[in-house]
Amino acid sequence: MPCLLVIFALGFPRLALFLIWLLSDWIGSAFETKIWPLLGFFFFPYTTLCYLWASLATHHRINGGWVFLIVFGVLLDLASSGSARRRKRRARR
Repeated sequence: MPCLLVIFALGFPRLALFLIWLLSDWIGSAFETKIWPLLGFFFFPYTTLCYLWASLATHHRINGGWVFLIVFGVLLDLASSGSARRRKRRARR
């Protein structure tokens, strides 16, 4: 079951963030303010999910492999943003 949740979050990160916000208090536990998860929802959803996971798993002491997870989230966000731009360019031709 957890593998299905991870696959769902990779496919639909904004929907996963919305459901996490709606059904749990994890976002309130991981973030001190409400602005960072909101900005993450619109601009960096994968990074927000990875930070949420790392923060809750380590009780706000992110180090080692958890930093790698957050960097992986940033790379996923950049890759998805770049592929969307490429598709828009191809559609204009």
